[in-house]
Amino acid sequence: MSAVQRHAIVVGAGIGGLTAALALGRRGWRVTVCERAAAPSAAGAGIVLAPNALRAFATIGFDITRAAGRTLPAAMGLRRPDGRWLNRADGAALAARYGGPPLALHRSALAEALTTALPAGTVRHGVAVTSVDDADGSPVVRTCAGDLVGADLVLAADGIHSPLRRQYFPDHPGLRHSGETAWRTVLPADASRAEASTAETWGRGERFGVVPLADGRIYVYATAVAPAGYHPADLRRELLRRYGAWHDPIPALLERIDPAAVLQHDLYDLAAPLPRFHHGRLAWLGDAAHAMTPNLGQGGCQAVEDAAVLGHLLADAGPADVPAALAAYSAARCARTDAIRVRARRAGRIAALTHPLATAVRDLAVRATPAGAAYRAMDALFDGFVLPDGMHTVPGGVGARW
Repeated sequence: MSAVQRHAIVVGAGIGGLTAALALGRRGWRVTVCERAAAPSAAGAGIVLAPNALRAFATIGFDITRAAGRTLPAAMGLRRPDGRWLNRADGAALAARYGGPPLALHRSALAEALTTALPAGTVRHGVAVTSVDDADGSPVVRTCAGDLVGADLVLAADGIHSPLRRQYFPDHPGLRHSGETAWRTVLPADASRAEASTAETWGRGERFGVVPLADGRIYVYATAVAPAGYHPADLRRELLRRYGAWHDPIPALLERIDPAAVLQHDLYDLAAPLPRFHHGRLAWLGDAAHAMTPNLGQGGCQAVEDAAVLGHLLADAGPADVPAALAAYSAARCARTDAIRVRARRAGRIAALTHPLATAVRDLAVRATPAGAAYRAMDALFDGFVLPDGMHTVPGGVGARW
């Protein structure tokens, strides 16, 4: 590794940006994270870290279970509005197949744990990056405060509406609306036994999800086919109208929702893949690189994978080696993330069907799918993460293939 001090600037303090900062910091980089928000937010929603994301975290020596604990739902799967299960996976079987169960926690808890693992002062809040100039040579980061900051590497983790993506890919078609909107919130802990299962319920053009979090709270979300920009005047009435007659515990959960704490976002993904994830010394990750709909629960997980691969490829890279390392990152990540983006889009189209006959055929097909086939469909997601050399190297441990 070069003795020259290497400096990386990460644009955005979301899950991908913070994970990338940690991955680089633990490999000897000096890292500055610029975040436009004035302060961390306690608002937000849950995130399910699938086994592939937990394995990616392990490659940088970060164990989120120490901060969040570990939960193993007795069951998880898909249901109909009348409560019947369309499919159901045993939590212990998932853990046995993939080396551990998924972990569900509040996004703010994950962000806090990542920030705490970074050196003090790494994250600069209230600093919006407006542009990155000369990414081919010596990148200069311009901020809202007028700062001109030089760096050996810039990572654009600036989200689904990434200004840096628009700056460097002006001809890209950008985002595509999926035809759905989503509501998300986190409810206080409740001892209700009915809330112990992780489940998503499919209706006609509507879905409702229930996810117990590691800290005992309940993450709930709902989606509905709706035009872009749709916002009901009375949110509580809207949710009760759509989901109030569905199976338990959905009606009780709806009664506990505080409309002021509900996040609503239209669902988008990239209309087409980016041609590459890098430009000189600048690289994109997470939603900035491969925004996808949440239908597979892989958006945040893929951002964590991106960060782990970047940390691995840049570990021993001196300043002169950065462009080649970022080209290797593009080669390693473009195909996998785009395949998942396309798969998530297709899954969303199936889940959002509205015609009674189409939904009946869909439900029958899901129920008829053998458990083995369902697991094999998950294998590409949960077992698909590898570092570019095909090995998972855990700092302080021995390289091992998962």
